[in-house]
Amino acid sequence: MSFRNTFDNYDWDSLESDIYKITEREVAAVLRKEKMDLHDFKALISPAAAPFLEEMAQRSHELTKKRFGNTLQMYLPLYLSNECQNICTYCGFSMTNKIPRKTLTDQEIIQEAEHIKKLGYDHVLLVTGEANKKVGVSFIKNAIELLKPYFSNISMEVQPLDQEEYELLANAGLYAVLVYQETYHEATYKIHHPKGKKSNFNYRLDTPDRLGKAGIHKIGIGALYGLEDWRVDSFYTALHLKYLQKTYWKTKYSISFPRLRPHQGEVQPKLEMTDADLVQLICAYRLLDEDVELSMSTRESENFRNNIIKLGITSISAESKTNPGGYSVAPQSLEQFEISDERPTQTIADVIRKQGYEPVFKDWEAFQK
Repeated sequence: MSFRNTFDNYDWDSLESDIYKITEREVAAVLRKEKMDLHDFKALISPAAAPFLEEMAQRSHELTKKRFGNTLQMYLPLYLSNECQNICTYCGFSMTNKIPRKTLTDQEIIQEAEHIKKLGYDHVLLVTGEANKKVGVSFIKNAIELLKPYFSNISMEVQPLDQEEYELLANAGLYAVLVYQETYHEATYKIHHPKGKKSNFNYRLDTPDRLGKAGIHKIGIGALYGLEDWRVDSFYTALHLKYLQKTYWKTKYSISFPRLRPHQGEVQPKLEMTDADLVQLICAYRLLDEDVELSMSTRESENFRNNIIKLGITSISAESKTNPGGYSVAPQSLEQFEISDERPTQTIADVIRKQGYEPVFKDWEAFQK
């Protein structure tokens, strides 16, 4: 049994029709409820919910504050390699892009870690292209072991792995894994992933199941908004979340909100997701689930990130570099995507404080005798 069994019970076109035919009266009825379910979530992400955005935002703020307090977790991505064996139409790391490739050495990994640590971060997200031969499990395990003395919380966003490989990395010190389906529309997925291991839709779809069985502490899921209709992809993400929470109930979960950003090999969004749409979606997820962590990257603009702080987000990155060695080694390798908010960490931390929140760089301390 896996999420595929649940997934097969739903039809994309039927869901799309359901979402778009929802009325404002139905949305109003949903907003009178104290607890939301997946059926209600359809109403919250529908076009009919747009006039209720202010009410949704206020309720999202109150729920987030009740559950997470006035805090915002700060983290930073550490790109270890831009080697990739996949062809992905929307990614700067895609195998077909003729770019300088770079994989950090042990010394360079430590150099990057020391720089990030000086910025105050204790949560780091390891990122690579999907290249099992050059940056496989042994490379990732070695990187985790090198970084453990510097950071108390190590997460990763790399190629999907087998259950026993996740177990090995968890024993080495891995805390969380982020794996995005990109799109839950199988035919569209195949168009954008024509070659490489990532072209296997089912293997990627079942990755969170393997993570849950491996006992990973936190699993991050999501879709890349722009490849397909964001409303339907968001419903499938919510469906996936609820399945995982029921099946692997000891695990924590997070959702991220990447929109297509400029990169080499430009792909235009199939359906544009406006800023208002993204605010609506963030609030909809919070109304559906009080406990899920919601994360915002530097893909978004300064103004948008300033205004989203109070609306449901619980973790945020700052001063991100999306090329290997971008913090201190400064190679000529291409970035995975262009960031929009390039402000220094301290500037963003000050913005957070001015809004009455506390930026948290470290949320727990390992006790040693």
